[in-house]
Amino acid sequence: MNRIIPRTGSVIVTVAVFLFAVCLIADFPFGSYFVCMFLPIGYIMMAAGLHYESYENRRVAANTGMAFAVVYAVLIFLVYFAQTTSVRLGGLSEQAQGILDFQRGGLMFNYDLLGYGMMALSTFFMGLSVQADSKADKWMKALMEIHGVFFFSCFIMPMTGVFISMSDGKTNIGGTVALVAWCAYFFPVGILAYRHFGKEN
Repeated sequence: MNRIIPRTGSVIVTVAVFLFAVCLIADFPFGSYFVCMFLPIGYIMMAAGLHYESYENRRVAANTGMAFAVVYAVLIFLVYFAQTTSVRLGGLSEQAQGILDFQRGGLMFNYDLLGYGMMALSTFFMGLSVQADSKADKWMKALMEIHGVFFFSCFIMPMTGVFISMSDGKTNIGGTVALVAWCAYFFPVGILAYRHFGKEN
């Protein structure tokens, strides 16, 4: 079970990232919101596997990575569950819609970026915890650690007001391209993790 669960999580991560990219390209917001609620589930399962096999001298990094993974999951579930329920079903005032509607770049959008900033920190620390004994594991470790750089943009950009132009609810092509590029970056992490957990002990 200690390898089956994280390997299953790796599959969920890989499929969720792929479907997220498809929904972005197809301009299907509900699909992208729905799929993104499965990503933290898979990621926590995957991270728990890395935590379990971490060596004692890397356990603090693994513990830190798991803590940030939980924060990431909570924020993402709050954001996307709101989009697929309260926002989609309507009945909100214009002011509430401006705050809760992800596409308007309001509070929920900022929480979403904060959530993925927490994910970036989590991948960085989980990457530090990995003992890379093969070329594939070295790639996974490097991709996870480099992914930590995304924390700075996710944390700082909402404070700059750069997303205020989204308040009219129009599709942001630049944002879509950036998210598809992120999917292309993170997709191999899921595949490499799947291979990692498929190896013999």
